[in-house]
Amino acid sequence: MPNPHDSPALDELDREMLKILQEDGRISNVDLARRINLSQPAAYARRRRLEKRGLVRQYVALLDREKVGYDMLCFVRVSLEKHQTQSVEQFRQAVQQMPEVLACYFVTGDFDYLLKVVVRNREDLERFLVQTLTPTPGVAHVYTNLVLSEVKASTALPLP
Repeated sequence: MPNPHDSPALDELDREMLKILQEDGRISNVDLARRINLSQPAAYARRRRLEKRGLVRQYVALLDREKVGYDMLCFVRVSLEKHQTQSVEQFRQAVQQMPEVLACYFVTGDFDYLLKVVVRNREDLERFLVQTLTPTPGVAHVYTNLVLSEVKASTALPLP
């Protein structure tokens, strides 16, 4: 039985197109076609095929968080009291409603979830931790790390 996560292999043009789109999702089809040495209709058809296969989930604008007022980036480790289906699902649904949480990962190790959180300042961090996250049903422990500086932050996948 085939694995539903398997997808046909990417050829060299697919990989090159995906690399370019990761650098500039707003590139015109004319410029994209020129960069990969295809006709505009062929490049457009290939791009649409990659999008329909789900390789390109969406196009977004990446904002400079500090310039829009989010001075603090934090990683918050969360341990749950219970690991029953209902508790886990309740926590996951609660996190979906927290705009401060940019990403939430279910992980192995000494804690259950790793959250990537942005806030404007220490007061907002305290408010988020004390009034939003800690009272969430099922949360047992919360450990917070403040990012002092970003050494590397990329959204591009390393395509061969």
